[in-house]
Amino acid sequence: MTGFAFLFSAMSFADGSVDVLDPPGFKNGTKPKAGGAPSSRLPPHSPDAERGVLACILQDSEEAFPQIVARISGDDFFYENRHRIIYAAMVKLADAGRPIDVVILRQRLQDSGNLEKAGGVQYVASLPDAAISVVFLDSYLDVLVEQAVLRRVIRVCSTAVASAYSNPDNVNEALDDIERDVLSLCRERVGEAEQSMEALVKKAYATIDEWENSNGAPTGIPTGFQDLDQLTRGLHRGEMIVIAARPGMGKTSLAINIAEHVAIKEKRPVGIFSLEMTAESIALRMLCSRSKVNMHEARGGILSPESHNNITDSASDMMKSPLFIDDAAGLDILGLRTRARRMMQQHKVELFIVDYIQLLRSSSRRAENRQQEIADISSGIKSLAKELDVPVIVLSQLNREVEARQGKPRLSDLRESGAIEQDADFVGLLYIPAEAEEDAVAGKESHAVHLLVAKQRNGPTGDIPLTFLKSFTRFENAAKVSEEDIPTETH
Repeated sequence: MTGFAFLFSAMSFADGSVDVLDPPGFKNGTKPKAGGAPSSRLPPHSPDAERGVLACILQDSEEAFPQIVARISGDDFFYENRHRIIYAAMVKLADAGRPIDVVILRQRLQDSGNLEKAGGVQYVASLPDAAISVVFLDSYLDVLVEQAVLRRVIRVCSTAVASAYSNPDNVNEALDDIERDVLSLCRERVGEAEQSMEALVKKAYATIDEWENSNGAPTGIPTGFQDLDQLTRGLHRGEMIVIAARPGMGKTSLAINIAEHVAIKEKRPVGIFSLEMTAESIALRMLCSRSKVNMHEARGGILSPESHNNITDSASDMMKSPLFIDDAAGLDILGLRTRARRMMQQHKVELFIVDYIQLLRSSSRRAENRQQEIADISSGIKSLAKELDVPVIVLSQLNREVEARQGKPRLSDLRESGAIEQDADFVGLLYIPAEAEEDAVAGKESHAVHLLVAKQRNGPTGDIPLTFLKSFTRFENAAKVSEEDIPTETH
């Protein structure tokens, strides 16, 4: 065993509990004091709160157990080994439908050979007196859970220290694991118990009831595109949403239009990861698009007073919006997940957009080819959506073959990996319908573009008609576009 490995080996107590890993300058769970005499350093725990919880079960198990099971998920919430043994025996009695009192509990412990490990006959007999009343159970549980969370914090931090000293081959991967554990700790606070079917059905029923009362409005985050929202009911938490197209088709513009609607109209925080465009370029494009000002004319200084006023109004709205752009180049999937978690913690982001997946790099050294690398990236994005419980829009490219083939694009046209199709909850493919190709080729200022919903895990597929305003790099609902929206020639 190396010096560092020995230094960070865990210390086990006689009762089966484990102390924190010892950092330099500490030995066997103790630290030096000024006078030279060491003082014991035990993980956070409260014997009184642990006894209080057990006492409440013995006093009234029918009332106590539902409250306890809702707060803790196992005997590891008890620090003292004897309390773990006693609680485990109580759970088995409850599962068997048997009453729980001192006599039955003592017999159960004796039959399993654990009576002495549980403190003996006298200790078990004294437990009912450790609590005044079941009324105080919530208070005991508060302390019990708090101490258990602190012990978990110590374990996570100790693991982080140990990882740093062991010099892992992949530092980024180690950082990702640590950050995931810390975020999980912050989000959960306590380990959730396994959910019974009764609890799950109640949640499902409440969700359906919410849908019923929505009066047709999107139950997820609205995109601002009416036909799309009607088909999908909005963007839903934990979903990976792929929008794919050939270069120059407008997938980035569509994503920016959705981000603009969610952040400005819905006032929900949006995070954009742009691996292709700079944050300044995105802001400039969004400002001109929202103002319906031709960017080329704006660059040439050709602005009418009306256009200038539109830009001023749009700039005011955008500056107040909770929209955050990260334009770090050369990100790998671990870096993306790290930055997304940080953005979530700081701004409570409700929608992420990644532009685009083929520009991300895999963090895995096991990727033998680009297809495997994209598969790792796709899986990482799907895991991120589930972990942060928010929708993630991912832009992707389509293969060249789609241009040579007549008709609509297919899921198989997704570039480089079928894993994207597998991981995605929703796949939308942008294309120009045959009847609009002549207008697009001719460079007309307005032409039809369709978003083919080729996959929707929780809903139907379909074709969404949109209108693309070329001068504004902006998509609109097909029915909304009028002559006033189409720019005229500048003289």
